[in-house]
Amino acid sequence: MNRIDERLGAKKARGEKALITFLTAGDPNIEFTKKALKIMEDEGVDLIEIGVPFSDPSADGPTIQEADMRALEQGADIFKIFDMVGEIRGSITVPLVFLLYYNVIVQYGADAFFKKCAEVGVDGLIIPDLPFEESGEVREYVDKYGVYQINLVSPTSRDRIEKIAKGSKGFLYCVSSLGVTGEKSSFDTDFSGFFSLINKYASVPACVGFGISNGAQVRELCSYCDGAIVGSAVVKAIASGENDAQRETALREKLRDLKSGI
Repeated sequence: MNRIDERLGAKKARGEKALITFLTAGDPNIEFTKKALKIMEDEGVDLIEIGVPFSDPSADGPTIQEADMRALEQGADIFKIFDMVGEIRGSITVPLVFLLYYNVIVQYGADAFFKKCAEVGVDGLIIPDLPFEESGEVREYVDKYGVYQINLVSPTSRDRIEKIAKGSKGFLYCVSSLGVTGEKSSFDTDFSGFFSLINKYASVPACVGFGISNGAQVRELCSYCDGAIVGSAVVKAIASGENDAQRETALREKLRDLKSGI
């Protein structure tokens, strides 16, 4: 069974909410990323998204764009990231998902990419520039290697929500609002209506992301769905430290704040 199904499926069955966090691989360096992954598991994170740095991250706001640039300047690439996951996978059990742009997969070779994910222990992929309608590009590899493609759905998906929700594996990434990633002070989406439609069709956990930055927002949004996804606030916490000790402290403080909302 895929680790995403084991962890998030079990939490949903128990009526518990999930916390999913994101970090950019290689920011500030690969060695700290390994430490951060272990800290996230130790602090009770249920699934970790590993951002593969990209030179043109169109779905991301300034915080993650800047993290991508720092990581690329340090020489982070998909080969080093695969090596890192392979090294740490034996010491952590939390599900791991790559968030990356489709060009990375194409350049690597789709079959080889999915095979490598399965070998090192990557459980799923979020590909923001590969719409659901074009997911047939990778479906055979999803089925062949058991590495899920995680679907995204937004309030503007409207009549596509049923099709996307029914076709989802692992969990459904529900985008809280229009625009790019980044912290928000408030949300004006009709979450009640949005999730009532999603829950009508989805058989996998539905988790909400984009803009969530603190425990209070986690608590608010988890009242509508199965979990919260936090990226920019975590990346910002890591970036706030001038050395590894400060980064670790800031990361743990942010994770504990987020967990307080679960």
